[in-house]
Amino acid sequence: MSSFADRLNAVATESEALLAHLLDDAPLAGEVTRPQRLVAAMRHAVLGGGKRLRPFLVVESATLFDANRDGALLAGCALELLHCYSLVHDDLPAMDDDDLRRGKPTVHKAYDEATAILAGDALLTLAFDILAREEVHADAGVRIALVRELARAAGLGGMAGGQMLDLAAEGRALSEQEIVTLQAMKTGALLRFACRAGALLGQANATQLAAMEQYGAAIGEAFQIADDLLDVEGDAATLGKAAGKDAEAGKATLVAALGVAGARAKLESLIEKSDAALAPFGPKADILRAAARFIAERRN
Repeated sequence: MSSFADRLNAVATESEALLAHLLDDAPLAGEVTRPQRLVAAMRHAVLGGGKRLRPFLVVESATLFDANRDGALLAGCALELLHCYSLVHDDLPAMDDDDLRRGKPTVHKAYDEATAILAGDALLTLAFDILAREEVHADAGVRIALVRELARAAGLGGMAGGQMLDLAAEGRALSEQEIVTLQAMKTGALLRFACRAGALLGQANATQLAAMEQYGAAIGEAFQIADDLLDVEGDAATLGKAAGKDAEAGKATLVAALGVAGARAKLESLIEKSDAALAPFGPKADILRAAARFIAERRN
């Protein structure tokens, strides 16, 4: 088996090429034209950066169930487009008001606010266009399940709802459970979907889907704690975005609630939970185990 780093880099390279193709200038059947400025803004938001962790999780989860890799990669890129839409909108002045993302100007800085809003809208809708394609999976029932689950992960009871809770929590003390709920929606929902998507593509049974749900929930929570620790301990040059903004904005984080040492202890317990969830799959899940450790220990 190739190493975790090799597999992560391979998916990142494949994803970059596929994303560039999906964001081509040429209109598809049913489209009239693709405005050049809008395509350029979407490409600015998506290409040339990021670890492609979400496509990686879709691909590796699908591999666990012997699903078709090409279909999994396409589903993973749909998820990445949706994730990038959320970053474009999060960076807007009305939200987090960020100037840097992945070491370069955010979309509203490189273009303008109206273009950034439209770029996010177009990335979101393109994600569902892609997920509905037969190339993702021959079984329409599988594609419908993927569309439904991603809509719920991204929408009112998932990422968008989590962002609303996050905005409402600024400057207000939340309990640990309230913070966990908020972060499970805002950040964790898409990571849980990535893990479930691979299982759905492999037509896993209910027990296997539940195990992937548990794994995805654990790494989703771990990802946000690691991100919050980086905001406290990192710097803009390493992170590729402004550091220290959570404390400045009075955002509710587990680091603020538990302290750095408490947050690190929580992080370690979540890695143990993710490992326990993968136990039924044996050594075949070793790459996903390594992914959990990578998420907890990342530096940017």
